[in-house]
Amino acid sequence: MNNIKKLSPKLIWVFLVLSLLALACRVAVPDDTTSEPVRTVVVTVEVPSGNASTSQGQPSGGPVQLVEDDTALVNLYAAVNPSVVNITIYNNRDGQFIPEGQGSGFVYDSEGHIITNAHVVHGADQIEVTFSEGTTRLAELVGEDLNSDLAVVKVELLPGLQPLPLGDMETLAVGQTVVAIGNPFGLQGTLTRGVISALGRTIPALTPFSIPQSIQTDAAINPGNSGGPLLNLKGEVIGVNAQIETDGVSRSNLGVGFAIPVSIVKVVVPDLIEKGEHEWAWLGVRGGSVTPLLVQAMELPFEKGAYLAEVLPNGPSDQADLRGSSDSVTIDGRTVEVGGDIITAINGQPVTSFDDLLIFIALNAKPGDAVTLTIWRDGKYMDVTVNLEKRPDSISSLGAAG
Repeated sequence: MNNIKKLSPKLIWVFLVLSLLALACRVAVPDDTTSEPVRTVVVTVEVPSGNASTSQGQPSGGPVQLVEDDTALVNLYAAVNPSVVNITIYNNRDGQFIPEGQGSGFVYDSEGHIITNAHVVHGADQIEVTFSEGTTRLAELVGEDLNSDLAVVKVELLPGLQPLPLGDMETLAVGQTVVAIGNPFGLQGTLTRGVISALGRTIPALTPFSIPQSIQTDAAINPGNSGGPLLNLKGEVIGVNAQIETDGVSRSNLGVGFAIPVSIVKVVVPDLIEKGEHEWAWLGVRGGSVTPLLVQAMELPFEKGAYLAEVLPNGPSDQADLRGSSDSVTIDGRTVEVGGDIITAINGQPVTSFDDLLIFIALNAKPGDAVTLTIWRDGKYMDVTVNLEKRPDSISSLGAAG
């Protein structure tokens, strides 16, 4: 006992303070000591006039405090929005130009080419482009493609306006954050945020054909967003907003929107600028993906491929003697078409679904090309060469076709 030294009052006070601090730290740290605590970092940035508002609704143009996650969106909007435009179309009614539609678009190059949807400008007698800072100019239609619902118009650009860079499909993943910028209901310069909900969707075009590899997103897309860009957080265009899924009653967004993929944009737009049109290759078949019922009905030794339900008369596949369904059977109360050829590869590349077939023809082939299809027929594989042709303007009795 005599060896124990008494602590001075000052040391006792320091000890108590340190103990309280330690207790406070333990309360703040999650139970999982391997996890880092959630942090909210406040950043002050200078926002250009028009991007921030005072409590009276007037642009402040001054410093704005943001949490760390917001800075990427604020910077993206500031960089991209000037290159997103509002498009208004007019039709001539008894000598008067009447506004009859509105959509969005974005600057593609320094020559004044602007990408939008074909359904935004199709049939317009006059096209007007309004830039984010309010300048309005007349534009001319350069070309449109109803098969991809893409169009290009040309306008005199404002000085210093930058084209938006195009991204790559290979860098996309479901769950990735995306941003849509456009003019929903005419509300110019609107940004909405969401994620990629699905990839590889097939959506209807303005023709009997379909647009493969489309992007599904829950970022709010509404009437007026059509033709505007869907962007990744690097500010790259990954799609052109085009369609929404509704309940058949409302025209508003229900959280399911679709964008034409940048892969299609890269194929179609250069041709629209150079030639005013894009020629699509055509296989001349209707079909779908192999299903478990088809595997059972046809006793297939594989589970994936593109089944040919119909070979359209006088089309490329008909001339190559490909076969569509010849019969049907009932399995578990469900009717299954059987007897058609099943495509398992094209030019040596595996085909696991009908969409694979559509994507290959859309992105890698042109009219006049010869492709080699590996098919399964009568219990064996065989190769068939098909000479592709240009898509016709219209086809009767057409479902999912390529």
